[in-house]
Amino acid sequence: MFYRDEKLALFIDGSNLYASAKSLGFDIDYKLLRAEFMRRGKMLRAYYYTALLENDEYSPIRPLVDWLNYNGFTMVTKPAKEFTDSMGRRKIKGNMDIELAVDALELAPHVDHIVIFSGDGDFRPLVESLQRKGVRVSVVSTIRSQPPMIADELRRQCDNFIELDELRDVIGRPVREAPRDDANETVLDHEMVDE
Repeated sequence: MFYRDEKLALFIDGSNLYASAKSLGFDIDYKLLRAEFMRRGKMLRAYYYTALLENDEYSPIRPLVDWLNYNGFTMVTKPAKEFTDSMGRRKIKGNMDIELAVDALELAPHVDHIVIFSGDGDFRPLVESLQRKGVRVSVVSTIRSQPPMIADELRRQCDNFIELDELRDVIGRPVREAPRDDANETVLDHEMVDE
């Protein structure tokens, strides 16, 4: 539930939202996402959190990060850590939970409603703290994927759970098939391992 005159802010856990949308079979159109939430209230900020590989010549997420940066999103990034898993696959480790929590708590006195795009159960204490400060908190994730992408404790704590699949027609675009090289599989930013 949104009120047209309330001040709101979006906090997007990039890798979590990407994984949720991917599990539902669609991509997010961030221009439409921003417009949708501007329609729902007086949006003060839209933060997007992601870890980036600094030493790669080209990162597949770099065009998205640049576009978001030029189109009304506040980008919060940090260098990702690279490692090789037990199967010999290159993986990226980058967790932005602390940065998101600190920013949300700092902005809380200036907003009425915070929307968190993540199903990560680690955000339950953050939601509880924001609520004690008088801020309403909505969480956008999905229970329609297998397994569900939202932790039960986060869903119970928030004031309003928004099913991502129900936003598909408003903020989604069809998934584009990317060529895949299974012999040299690289799991990049959007399929990260939490620290």
